[in-house]
Amino acid sequence: MQQRFTFFFGLLFFMLGVAPQKAEAQDPRFTQFYAAPSQLNPAMTGVFEGRWRFHANYRDQWGSILESNPFRTLAAGFDMRYNVTGDDYLGVGVSALRDEGGTSHFNINRGKVSASYMKHIAGGAYRSDEQYLIAGGSFGVGQNTLDNRLWYSQEFNYTFGLPDPANLSSGESFEGMETLSSEVYMDVSAGLMYYALFGDNKSFYGGLAMNHLNAPNVSLLPGMKEELYARWVLHAGGELPVSNELSLMPAIQLMRQGPSFETTFGNNFRYTNHDWRELAIRIGLWARVSKTVTGSHMDALIATAILEMERWNLGISYDMTTSSLNNANNSRGALELSLIYFHPAKGRVKVNCPKF
Repeated sequence: MQQRFTFFFGLLFFMLGVAPQKAEAQDPRFTQFYAAPSQLNPAMTGVFEGRWRFHANYRDQWGSILESNPFRTLAAGFDMRYNVTGDDYLGVGVSALRDEGGTSHFNINRGKVSASYMKHIAGGAYRSDEQYLIAGGSFGVGQNTLDNRLWYSQEFNYTFGLPDPANLSSGESFEGMETLSSEVYMDVSAGLMYYALFGDNKSFYGGLAMNHLNAPNVSLLPGMKEELYARWVLHAGGELPVSNELSLMPAIQLMRQGPSFETTFGNNFRYTNHDWRELAIRIGLWARVSKTVTGSHMDALIATAILEMERWNLGISYDMTTSSLNNANNSRGALELSLIYFHPAKGRVKVNCPKF
């Protein structure tokens, strides 16, 4: 058994008339990766302009197929920054994630604490150009559970074209195991990040994170061992001014976990009126390309919109399926919402940071 329950994917493909030789699993992920810092890289802890930050993310996927049981992913995080010495800072944070696996009722629950050290390597207090190198890590616990509501191919009644678990045997020995749970496992991650500011609305950042360094055992069956693949993430982005009001905000995320590889890339256009209580809006187009054991394909085109209101960022995105799955869902993929609140900083904890 793997993350998001490998069998469920095989079952889903079976119902859609697709027959892959093998289904591989992966961690939950967000399309608006730049708006989920605690899930992207522990080195992003404390990297924001403000005293403290709160973010929340919600993703609803494949509701057009699974109706009232779509894949749902929820995450939230809180982090703060403290001055250590000179222009160096310590960031600390806590975060939680819950992923609900559709009809299978396979759930992932994780919580973690994170910390980062922000080393100032160039720039000064009265200059707009700043450069920081950040190292971070996180430690947490998690547990995977499954409410055993799956039906198997042996329980499919071909006469009526419907599953019939009441009258057909699955051949599986899950009697008395209505709920399966992994042991509570430890989860360790680490990351690095660099960013540079070159003036108003001009910046660059890049980071590398490695998740599940300790290869936790996530098996749902007692006495069995199923190690969670390590997942590495490479991400980069920045802001380039086009005019006094308009700028480009390109970004890319590359992820590898076991045999699977995925990249999300694109650009947000940011327009601001430069008022005292600054109001800005971002509109963007993104793409996601995936590589699994069945080959490489473009998974989705993504439309995004973000409203910036002084201390708040409110984001919405929609994934339009471009893979062969669009034959079943009519290209209706996933809706995602994000919210970020920044509490303003004063004095020694005020740091210039790029926009993500």
